Amino acid sequence: MRDSRWVDPAPLEVARPRLPWWTMLPGWVKLVVSPIALAWVLVWFAAKVIRLCWYYPALMTLLAVALWLDWWAGHYRTGALVSVVVMALFVWWWRSVDSYTRWCRWLRTEMRRLTIYAWDWRTVMRLSNLTGTAKGREYRPKLKRVRSEGWRDKVRVKMIKGQAPEQWAERASGLAHSFHANSCRVRVVKPGRIELDLIHSDPLTRPVPLPDLTVSADLKRITVGRTETDKPWRIRLLGNQILVVGVQGAGKGSLLWSVVWALAPLIKTGMVRLYGIDPKGGMELGQCPEVFHKVVYDNGPDAVALLEELANDVRRRAGNYRGLRRLWTRESGEPFTLLIVDELADVIAYQTDKKLKERAQSAIQTITSQGRAPGFATLALVQDPRKEIVPFRNLFTTRIAMRLDEPTQVDMVLGDGVRERGAEAHEISELTPGVAWAKEDGKREPVRARAFYATDDDLWDLRAYVNGWSFEVLPFAGGEAA
Repeated sequence: MRDSRWVDPAPLEVARPRLPWWTMLPGWVKLVVSPIALAWVLVWFAAKVIRLCWYYPALMTLLAVALWLDWWAGHYRTGALVSVVVMALFVWWWRSVDSYTRWCRWLRTEMRRLTIYAWDWRTVMRLSNLTGTAKGREYRPKLKRVRSEGWRDKVRVKMIKGQAPEQWAERASGLAHSFHANSCRVRVVKPGRIELDLIHSDPLTRPVPLPDLTVSADLKRITVGRTETDKPWRIRLLGNQILVVGVQGAGKGSLLWSVVWALAPLIKTGMVRLYGIDPKGGMELGQCPEVFHKVVYDNGPDAVALLEELANDVRRRAGNYRGLRRLWTRESGEPFTLLIVDELADVIAYQTDKKLKERAQSAIQTITSQGRAPGFATLALVQDPRKEIVPFRNLFTTRIAMRLDEPTQVDMVLGDGVRERGAEAHEISELTPGVAWAKEDGKREPVRARAFYATDDDLWDLRAYVNGWSFEVLPFAGGEAA
């Protein structure tokens, strides 16, 4: 007898698989859409291949050659050939890093772009809060061109809408650590495009020797050193006023004598005339006094009288040029005048005589504000850039920051916002005197460079060149000069 408690189970319903929506389309629709979809896939694939060939031409070429060799010669021969090539590149890099970096820069660039930047780009952008979201969609900065120069990588970036370069500058330190660099600088290329300079080493660690004395010089671009990109560091003297700031031992003397060295041919011919003030008793300018038309070794009445003399010459020459010319030229018949003040603070700030201090400040302000057109320039060197020490910093159109003590001093010398773009003058090493950041009015980006290093023998050669001395090696007999 059947138990009434037993109930037949309900028949199980077989779950039908859920088919994609396009399978339900009519046949004629599939016939029209399928070629279009196939064409779209082919175009998408071709675009990806073109993009890879655009950013990685060398790697894609090597890959194509390897595949062809593998098809033509087989796996073993291709592997052996690749091993030999890799070993040869390693030996080349081991024996001559400079030539390897110069000739294989393209390969290094593509490898670094692929393995360092493209590999972690999305993650770094998200963690650095440099992405944006709108209407549920994430917008991410695009990685563009990468160029490796050995000591730095230049990474071109297309920012997202509404983004500013200042946001990248605030995160420069984090970006440097994320991409295994020592530091990161942000430069604006054009609207919407920036370039990250990811620094790996310092190319200015070695002193730069003075070049040979030339027979001419251009006052619009005299060479005083080398930039970190291994280009000549040139500064303008004609129509310019220069302020150099740096602590003791920063190498201000190197820049001073580099300027004088570049002007030596014009000093010798009388086309350039130097005036100097060295309140330290001639410890610097006294090493080569022959190059100066007049030099004073204190900050007292003689120094003030020299400044007032130059200020009067500025006014006199400006009056003579009225109606004839708007800027000094060689055809004027008067020499271009350069005033060098080795320690400006001793003359205009530390002077105990209030009247002398006021007279010195007034004279220097006249020279720096009115001397551009009549052919007067000033090269002033100082250790303390505070407004209380140099109240007229804005009159110097080119400002050079050597090693400084505090980050705020960088803004005092080079201007607000320059430090955020990488001009970390307070981080210059004590082992690299002469390294500086230079900022010229009218140019947004500062320049990092190192001035020539002038030895005592170089200064002796400079004295001999300006004075026209000639030396002959005399034979010695019995320990005495013959």
